[in-house]
Amino acid sequence: MKLFVKQIFTSFLFLTISLGGCGDFEGNYEEVENSVSNTSPKMFIAVSDYLGPIVTSPDGTSWTTNTSRNLESSVYLRDVEYAYNIFVIVGNQGNILTSSDGISWNSRFSGTSNVITGVTSGERIFVAVGLNNGGSGTILTSSDGISWTSRSSGTSNGLRGVNFVNNSFLAVGGNGTILTSSNGNSWNSKTSGSSNELWGVSYGNSTYVVVGHNGTILTSSNSNSWTSRTSGTSEGLNDVKHVENIFVSVGSNGTIITSSDGVSWTQRSSGTSNSLFAVTYGNRMFVVVGSSGTILTSSDGISWTQRSSGTSVGLLGVTYAE
Repeated sequence: MKLFVKQIFTSFLFLTISLGGCGDFEGNYEEVENSVSNTSPKMFIAVSDYLGPIVTSPDGTSWTTNTSRNLESSVYLRDVEYAYNIFVIVGNQGNILTSSDGISWNSRFSGTSNVITGVTSGERIFVAVGLNNGGSGTILTSSDGISWTSRSSGTSNGLRGVNFVNNSFLAVGGNGTILTSSNGNSWNSKTSGSSNELWGVSYGNSTYVVVGHNGTILTSSNSNSWTSRTSGTSEGLNDVKHVENIFVSVGSNGTIITSSDGVSWTQRSSGTSNSLFAVTYGNRMFVVVGSSGTILTSSDGISWTQRSSGTSVGLLGVTYAE
């Protein structure tokens, strides 16, 4: 799902799910293969729920609403990704939108009417995950963001988040589901040791971190064996990202917790009681979005500033492109 990024202009774009940013990084981050051209837009994009707009920002502090969602205006838009010079938004009823500039959007045929909850990119493909009406896991892949192919998830549990980390895809979901894939096409189930719903996944400092319902945090050194950690909160944790030697996880009732190693976590003051759904990184700052149009920014993941989004509807996903 659910994504912040850091970039180094080599043949790869290093990122932690969603996308974007630049700086001096040491390399133990989630990696996404991505060709970056000097015509790529430098902007944040956040997507919103029912009848809400798409909001954009060049710097994370000043935001503009874009209401041109056409027929998709009546459905939730749940996540957004930028890679290979194209934005991809996913949402309810199988909706997928694409854009080259973040302003003008085209509807794409996903081949499903299922809820699509998350999207990521790696190995020159996009991977989207979700669930059908019965709750079973949905996985779609695309080489260009336009044409999509359904893949077998092998699970009857809904999938809530996906990320490309440490050269592999990880998808998480209901009843402690964790799936891994090297190519996005074939998936393997892992034993998480948890029955809670899992919503976000990240990687840094040689550690995988998964977060979810009731303050769940799981860590692993190899994505096969998982250990439960104490988060210090019982709030649901919706997303987690790693950048510049810090994990940041966000959740219900304004929850923000941070960790340097994924094991020991510290609660931070967000200044809001609104639920927080997603976090990304770009332009040397973290950006968090949430309910009631909430947008927060931070240069270090510890101290947070509230920004005006120009909307009062919930913002469910955010990414950065550079």
